[in-house]
Amino acid sequence: MNRHKFAFSHSPVTPLRCIATAGLGAIVLLLGAPALSQSTTPSIAPGYGPGAGMMGPGMMGSRSMDRRFIVMMIPHHDGAIAMADLALTRTTRPEINELAQRIKASQTSENAEMRAFYQQWFGQPVPNRGQGTGLGWHGGMGGAMGMGHMGGGTDLNALRAAPDFDRAFIEQMIPHHQMGVRMASMAQVHSQHQELRTLQQGMVRAQSQEIEQMRQWYMSWYGSL
Repeated sequence: MNRHKFAFSHSPVTPLRCIATAGLGAIVLLLGAPALSQSTTPSIAPGYGPGAGMMGPGMMGSRSMDRRFIVMMIPHHDGAIAMADLALTRTTRPEINELAQRIKASQTSENAEMRAFYQQWFGQPVPNRGQGTGLGWHGGMGGAMGMGHMGGGTDLNALRAAPDFDRAFIEQMIPHHQMGVRMASMAQVHSQHQELRTLQQGMVRAQSQEIEQMRQWYMSWYGSL
């Protein structure tokens, strides 16, 4: 089974197959269609391929791409941090508690690094939700996914109301991490700055490991994916 394409049929939140399709469109908006030519990348969703009006790296430039990545990844991280904060007050499992602490610490640190990079490279603070970057919030990650919750499809209200918090947490965090892995994997191909590529590689490595750990927990605790 491709671990990036599974779905939980009983999940009260948006089905993961919808996230995979809509989220892929968001990544194309961020990076341009040529970045999706790698063999490990899912096929391009209809309407997002070459000739569909999207700017590729040659038109946007690596510098613009680095700006867009930072502007979109910070709120995406904020969504994971918000879920982690909630988990620290709601989980009944020490494993989830430890994971939430790790996610909060690592992604808060990464956000600080990206803000520092942005100030150094572009001479201003990171704009709020894409303003002033040529990629408004509703034309970027939130809008393309059709889910504006905390930047990346998280739904804190559904998570708070879930009868089994730990189960719902995994069901939301896995696709959220999958989106982050796709964004970072594709962006590093054309990133202009080695510092950002190194950070992106760390994101891919850490979040891929966390996805696999959550999959194993889910199989052990609930029996199937």
